[in-house]
Amino acid sequence: MSAATRVLVVDDDFRVAGLHRDLVASRPGFEALDPVGSVGAARAAIQEHRPQLVLVDAYLPDGDGIELVRSLDVDAFVLSAADDAATVRRALRAGALGYFIKPFDRRALADRLDRYLRFRNLLAGDRALEQEDIDRASAILHGGAESSPVSRSVTEQLILETLGGDEASAAEVAERAGISRATAQRHLATLAARGVVDVRLRYGSTGRPEHRYAVASGR
Repeated sequence: MSAATRVLVVDDDFRVAGLHRDLVASRPGFEALDPVGSVGAARAAIQEHRPQLVLVDAYLPDGDGIELVRSLDVDAFVLSAADDAATVRRALRAGALGYFIKPFDRRALADRLDRYLRFRNLLAGDRALEQEDIDRASAILHGGAESSPVSRSVTEQLILETLGGDEASAAEVAERAGISRATAQRHLATLAARGVVDVRLRYGSTGRPEHRYAVASGR
């Protein structure tokens, strides 16, 4: 299983920072670092802990959170009470992947975190990407539709590349490929029906058997 994605919350309101930290910690696949409340503390924490994602307030006691985002080589969401269009545009120009206006429904942030994990997994590594991969990653992150006639064929190819010479469950394929489990199951079933992948059942000591998939021999 891949290492958890580390997230740093940067907010000078310790109560709000704690709520956001707890939300991050509740999501599978994430590790919540101790929150910090200033630009200076954020830079020190980033240097020490190397988070993959930062949740940062736009206005901090010792500086501008958006300028912090601009200066970092780290993915970021801006979480701020500022609701004016100019601030939102500035955050997005600075490289923020998203902007949340406080107060917001915690379910919205939870959903975006889950989408971010899939987005990150999809774009991981150094392999060459097709335009459809990039479009799908953007749709995943921002809540757009994933499925189209073109993206379905790309998804199937991605699943086959993910399997390679190994055997995996639908959940394992989903995590490695950066797609939802339902999408992985749907395409694996289609590939199995066409004879492109083989399926076997693995029985454990309790519960339902697990479906294991592998690229069919000769493919």
